[in-house]
Amino acid sequence: MKNIPWEPRPVDCEDVVWRYSKNPIIHRNEIKRSNSIFNSAVVPFKDGYAGVFRCDDKRREMLLHAGFSVDGVKWNINPEPIEFQSEVEDSEPFEYGYDPRVCFIEDRYYVTWCNGYHGPTIGIAYTFDFETFHQMENIFLPYNRNGVLFPRKINGKYAILSRPSDTGHTAFGDIFYSESPDLIHWGRHRHVMAPRGWWQSTKIGAGPVPIETKEGWLLFYHGVLTSCNGYVYSFGAAMLDLNEPWKVKYRTEPYLLSPQTLYECVGDVPNVVFPCAALHEEESGRIAIYYGCADTVTGVCFTMRDELIDFMKKNSKL
Repeated sequence: MKNIPWEPRPVDCEDVVWRYSKNPIIHRNEIKRSNSIFNSAVVPFKDGYAGVFRCDDKRREMLLHAGFSVDGVKWNINPEPIEFQSEVEDSEPFEYGYDPRVCFIEDRYYVTWCNGYHGPTIGIAYTFDFETFHQMENIFLPYNRNGVLFPRKINGKYAILSRPSDTGHTAFGDIFYSESPDLIHWGRHRHVMAPRGWWQSTKIGAGPVPIETKEGWLLFYHGVLTSCNGYVYSFGAAMLDLNEPWKVKYRTEPYLLSPQTLYECVGDVPNVVFPCAALHEEESGRIAIYYGCADTVTGVCFTMRDELIDFMKKNSKL
């Protein structure tokens, strides 16, 4: 992957992750029906980029839309939501979908999202062209959120991270690992990480598709603090073992990004930064991270892989 969205670190910034100066890159009303567009996922596609976007409409129904971009910054989002072609016997009507991730594995793009099926669970579909989407069996029983596939098989099995939850705004949450021989039957569940103090004291959840590095799987994840004014969402990073991804090698003690700008603090849900996608240039080490801001708009921020890994080693606590 080359020529990902990029902006050099500001001269007066000493942080390992820095924001794009022209954030937000996607505003809440980019399409006529949308109340907000956030917590969305993008991937390289052909000569540009494609993505699946969470677009809550003006009824506040949570729907998924496909979109395309030449440069990964300016997006054309389809005005109509995705109509999934179900491959599920006795399937029920689509209820809702939010917080998608997109992962390319082998020959196709897989979309995972929080799918409404008698409560929130992890839905999965595949596409070759971001025009036709084939919905498969749900991965888990309700209740579950933040389903994030690994971009290749591990020890011959597909693998996913998720966070078991409840029906509402879960006040708890650990990250778990599961694997499958066929993307239908899932098992061999392993505990990965639990919340701990400060910015990640209430719950945590996997963010973008993990990035494979020489050190291991680089995972950005969100953490939640319960403050006197409600939940505050920040994000950090962890390094997972390449062959046994439920084993954590490093985990950042300080957050990498927290809600501090106006567009991150003011919106439908204040004080939220929520990463859902990351683009990585192998040669240069550049990483662009897409994140939802205050559950209203979409922003992007940047980091350098090797510098981030050094930061993780120096600021890690398991």
